[in-house]
Amino acid sequence: MKNNILITLLLTIGSIVACNNAPTENNNPSNTPASATTGSGQESVQDDVSAKDVVKVALDSKDHTTLVAALKQAELVTSLSNAGPFTVFAPTNDAFNKLPKETLDALMKDDKKEDLQNILQYHVTLSAMKSESFIDGQVLGMVNGDNLTISVKNGKIMLNNSATLIASVPAANGIVHVIDGVLLPPVKK
Repeated sequence: MKNNILITLLLTIGSIVACNNAPTENNNPSNTPASATTGSGQESVQDDVSAKDVVKVALDSKDHTTLVAALKQAELVTSLSNAGPFTVFAPTNDAFNKLPKETLDALMKDDKKEDLQNILQYHVTLSAMKSESFIDGQVLGMVNGDNLTISVKNGKIMLNNSATLIASVPAANGIVHVIDGVLLPPVKK
C-alpha cells in the first residue's frame, strides 16, 4: 500500500513538473509580434514566406499606388485579403491618370465611397482565371453585380473594348491581371 501511495505521489509530482516545463503552444506561426495582428483583418498578418495575396501583390508594385490608395479609401483591403479566389483586373497608375483629375479626386472623398466601391468591385470576379482561359465573347459576372465582356483578337485580351491586359501575376488567393485602363461599370437606369 505504501508503495502505491509513493508511486502515485511521484507520478503526480512528475506530471506537475512536466507541465510546468512543457513548451508553450505557438499560436503565432508567422512569428510576428501579436501587436501587428491585433485590431485588423487578414491584411495585417505579416508573412514573408508564403505567396502574396492579391492586395500584397498590388502593394509591392510601384505601378499600382493609385489602386492601393483607392482600395484603402473604399475599405476593400480586408475583403480582398481573404481566401478568395479572386481575379483582379488591376489598372496601373497610368490607367488612372487617363481619367480626369477632378473625377479621380472626387472619387477619393468620403461622400463618394459607394461610387468608388462600385468601380473597384467592377474590377473583381470571384474565381482565379488565368489569361489562357479567356475566350472571345466571354462574359464575366463581376463582384458589383454587373458583367464584363472579354475580347480576344490576335492574342490580345481586351476588357469591354476599353482596357488591354498587359501582364498577369499569380497570388495566394487568386490572380492579378494588370490592365492599361480603368473599367467603368454600366450606368444604372
